[in-house]
Amino acid sequence: MNYKCLICQIKSLEQRFEKFRIAEQDRDNLMGEMIEELAKASKRNFFSPETTRSIIARLKGFSNIKDPYAKEKEEGNQLLLKRYDEFKALIATSADPFNTALRLAVAGNIIDFGPTTHFDIESTINKVLASDFAIDHSLQLKDKISQAKTILYLGDNCGEIVLDKLFLETISHPNVWFAHRDSPILNDATEKEALEVGINKYARLISNGDDSPSTLLHRVSNGFREIYNTADLIISKGMGNYEGLMYEKDRRLFYLLMIKCPVIAEKTGTNTGDFVVMQNQNEAVFSI
Repeated sequence: MNYKCLICQIKSLEQRFEKFRIAEQDRDNLMGEMIEELAKASKRNFFSPETTRSIIARLKGFSNIKDPYAKEKEEGNQLLLKRYDEFKALIATSADPFNTALRLAVAGNIIDFGPTTHFDIESTINKVLASDFAIDHSLQLKDKISQAKTILYLGDNCGEIVLDKLFLETISHPNVWFAHRDSPILNDATEKEALEVGINKYARLISNGDDSPSTLLHRVSNGFREIYNTADLIISKGMGNYEGLMYEKDRRLFYLLMIKCPVIAEKTGTNTGDFVVMQNQNEAVFSI
């Protein structure tokens, strides 16, 4: 694990103690224990989302709170649902509805309680509508969508999934699977939130069988893996999913994300704050 990821994980611990309401008398020992585990993880080829999962699993053992981001997830979904018709009209009246819907879906990736708790969805939407993608394989994606018999869409965060729903409505593909997390982790979407925003109107829902804030193929369920292996196109939303899949040598993969940390910026040759629509390369050239 990159040392910058290690620093980010340590910085997040205090906020996560607060979210899980960890008792003060437990925090000193937990902090020391987790720093030791992070030090071990830094020497192994661990994905950062897998380390996050391990930390949160440990915190759950000291807390009665099962879904500490429940309020943020509901608020994020409701904020975007209230504007759904507004965004739908924007897409319908645009010169390129596909491109506009795609841009809104990528902008939604700013809603993330992993790397930060501070984000401005309004300015992010305005920026993505007015700027170029730092990596732009959107035409290739559009072509692949038209050719695909089956699409697997890997969901990420709540709030964001409302704009994913809008994108799926826009492409109107007859055979889409939408993957969600198996149980609560950060503000990532589970089946509960996917149903609440109505993604099931435009895709069949499937759990990936894991509670990591990512798609880690060595941890997913057999049922999910079967869909993953047979899909003609895999659309991976968000930085967490990208971190879990960036080593895959699979041209079916398209990554849709906002670059939110310097490590991923460096690995993709972009800058923090950039928007990316990127087809996976034949060879795994990035590493953390």
